[in-house]
Amino acid sequence: MRPAWSFQSAGELVFGRGALAGLGERAGRRGLGRLLLVTDRRLAAAGLVDRVLAPLAAAGIVTHVFDEGEPEPSVEAAVRAAEAGRAFGPDGVVGLGGGSNMDLAKFAAVLLTHGGEPSRYFSFGNVPGPILPLVCLPTTAGTGSEVSHAAVLTDRANQIKVSTLSPFLRPALALVDPALTDGCPQQVTADSGIDALTHAIEAYTAIDYAELAAEPHEAVAYEGRHPLGMALAEQAIELVGKYLVAAVTDGSNTAARDGMALAATVAGLAFSNCAVALVHALEYPLGAVLHCSHGAGNGLLLPHVMRYILPERTESLARVARLLGVDTAGLSERQAAEQGIAQVETIARAIGIPATIRDLGGTLEQLPQFAAKAFAIKRLMGTSPRRPTEAELLEILRGAY
Repeated sequence: MRPAWSFQSAGELVFGRGALAGLGERAGRRGLGRLLLVTDRRLAAAGLVDRVLAPLAAAGIVTHVFDEGEPEPSVEAAVRAAEAGRAFGPDGVVGLGGGSNMDLAKFAAVLLTHGGEPSRYFSFGNVPGPILPLVCLPTTAGTGSEVSHAAVLTDRANQIKVSTLSPFLRPALALVDPALTDGCPQQVTADSGIDALTHAIEAYTAIDYAELAAEPHEAVAYEGRHPLGMALAEQAIELVGKYLVAAVTDGSNTAARDGMALAATVAGLAFSNCAVALVHALEYPLGAVLHCSHGAGNGLLLPHVMRYILPERTESLARVARLLGVDTAGLSERQAAEQGIAQVETIARAIGIPATIRDLGGTLEQLPQFAAKAFAIKRLMGTSPRRPTEAELLEILRGAY
């Protein structure tokens, strides 16, 4: 048994509407005079890049913009970002956008610092030391990448998403200004929001830290669930239940935008310490082949995985129901847990998350390869409270088909 758990976050987390105005001052305090800004052309066209450049310029900071970010970014995009940075010579990297751009910035910082082939850093613990300071500014409310230790890229050659996890990937500064999410498109708001809910529920229902299959003081990618992570996950679940549908249906609702921005960051703190598990393991191969957003894939799979783990997490899933606003008075714990799963499905349908793998263009013949690739991600098999066989993963996918 592991006798202790730990908790990590970004070096500094700043949250609040209007926080962007202090970006230049905070970067300047860290001695960051030359910054590589990793973003995408859509955000540049929307004026968000200029909004970020203004406080940096006012503080005398020179910035080079790399705007070739892409959805579910490829390994090749990370290499291009690093090459752009190498020619500029930054002393820090800024990630502006959703999880895709922030993860791209993280991996670019790794390559700028340590060089070499990207594949040497995949999985956990392969970044050999500190990297260029990272500043992350989310423009969506979902991934929690601004506080996490993970960067996810798409390995197109092998048709799978690959994670790089390291404590060195946690940003030096996470600046979360909900105003940056105000113009987020409706479907991106939906996909990123259900991603935040997935993070929170997977963290809340993960294997207990004391039961994680690791040596007592061994460094691990995820700790397993513990009291602080569970408390954060509870807050995130409650916030999503209160604000997600409102944020999707009325993008001008600033209270909903603010609530979802907080939910995403808090969920990021929860999962990046406790764990994600089977939902993410199954989504990595599915998303890479079917080219859906990470959030849409997670949202589709989440209730099916919740059903699979219900025998081990009945009490926790009953609590999820109550946090999502379900009246469970008079219900048994199992009935309440089932209502929690149903409520997740209700939210997903209300915001346009695909209901089946068929809706994504998937075929029955593809499911065995998805199950096999997911089963090979052992770190995520080990964080599930119910350890699956490959055949059980295939059954989950068939249920989602």
